[in-house]
Amino acid sequence: MVEIADTAVVGRASVKDVTGERPQAAASPDSDALAPLTDVAVQQWRHLAERAVEPNGYYLPDWEMAVNASARGRTGVSALGAWSDVSWAPKRFPAKWMTGSREENASKREIEPRSDSIGTEKALDGVTRLIGLAPVISLWRAYKIPLPALVSADPYGTLHTPLLDRDMANDAVIRLMRQARKAGAHALILRDVSLEGAAMKAFAEVSQQGGMHPRVLQSHARACLDATRDADELLRHALGPKKLKELRRQRNRLAEHGAIHFDVARTPEEVASAVEIFLNLEASGWKAERGTALIQDDGDAAFVRRAAKALAEIGQCEIVTLRSGDTPVAAAIVLRHQDRAFYFKLGVDERFAKLSPGVQLTLDLTRHLCADPEIAMADSTANADHPMINPIWRGRLAIGDVLIPLRRHDPVVSLIHGAMTLRRLIREPARRAVHFIRKRQEKSS
Repeated sequence: MVEIADTAVVGRASVKDVTGERPQAAASPDSDALAPLTDVAVQQWRHLAERAVEPNGYYLPDWEMAVNASARGRTGVSALGAWSDVSWAPKRFPAKWMTGSREENASKREIEPRSDSIGTEKALDGVTRLIGLAPVISLWRAYKIPLPALVSADPYGTLHTPLLDRDMANDAVIRLMRQARKAGAHALILRDVSLEGAAMKAFAEVSQQGGMHPRVLQSHARACLDATRDADELLRHALGPKKLKELRRQRNRLAEHGAIHFDVARTPEEVASAVEIFLNLEASGWKAERGTALIQDDGDAAFVRRAAKALAEIGQCEIVTLRSGDTPVAAAIVLRHQDRAFYFKLGVDERFAKLSPGVQLTLDLTRHLCADPEIAMADSTANADHPMINPIWRGRLAIGDVLIPLRRHDPVVSLIHGAMTLRRLIREPARRAVHFIRKRQEKSS
């Protein structure tokens, strides 16, 4: 087994660690061994996000805490936390000071010792340092499967990569796995993670060293943008002259309703205004008909408003809007974490659907991101084979769900794997049928 040193954890461990023993009947992973996500100190969480080995805009504290506070079906999340024994605390600076480049801002975040505790664990000498964080829920809550496993919590975005300190990634994984065992879990299921990313590599290395082997439950490729390339060259290569000509014709038709403007809201005040435009556009079409538009649920709308404004205060959220004259025809929320952007959701005015306002906005967003020297890649966070984004952003990310055993030769893990496989086999035909029916309905409407 992997050797794991004692460490402070987020929560009050009440289940004995049975590492190295024959697996016993374990307590529910929703026991008091796990603390609620709200117990994690935001300042520690933010510092971990700055140092994360792999970015994930959806697990930024201001985003995930807003989701956890009010988003439909996504509240009441628990935390797996990994802590080092280094006492430290980040010096606080007002958000208005963080107006320089990334390097200048980083230099302001000096580290200094302090005596007050941060987080849920009090230390004798100051505080411990958060080096890993994974918001989680039980397997029962995620899939209605009554087996002892923890599952990465849905942050209202299709990326669940845990945050791991880049200098202590493997150590963070060891401690996260140990805490999961203490909570009674026999496996950890990470949904929608980058299979080739640095975080998954750390989990794979630690597992293999302990004689365990992660299992990919499902995988797919989704669109991403190489933002280091010239945008016009990239779009010519992706779309070809014929398609670009057609899009220019549609843009000219759109301009007949008013001059075309591409606006980027960055400040908290601009974002607070732009998010209302986004919410109304997102509810103008089929999402509202299905009851899935964010503004149709008070909790969902509250989460988006809170998260967008909070992240704008630290330069990690933009809302892009395409206007024809004074009329917004498309808008999207874009998160930023380290050198990566995340294309959250798109809303369009369905009255202009024949002129492809969503595509037009995406073309302008592509140019915007490629012109930003701080962004190296943009994750579409879209479904596989997405008809709009796939032809434009031709890069691909391997994304999947991974089952990580927490003990060697554990028969319970085989039960969990079998249950997940059976669930997928049962649900997949039904999912395909629903998608087929919806496409037929959209074509006939």
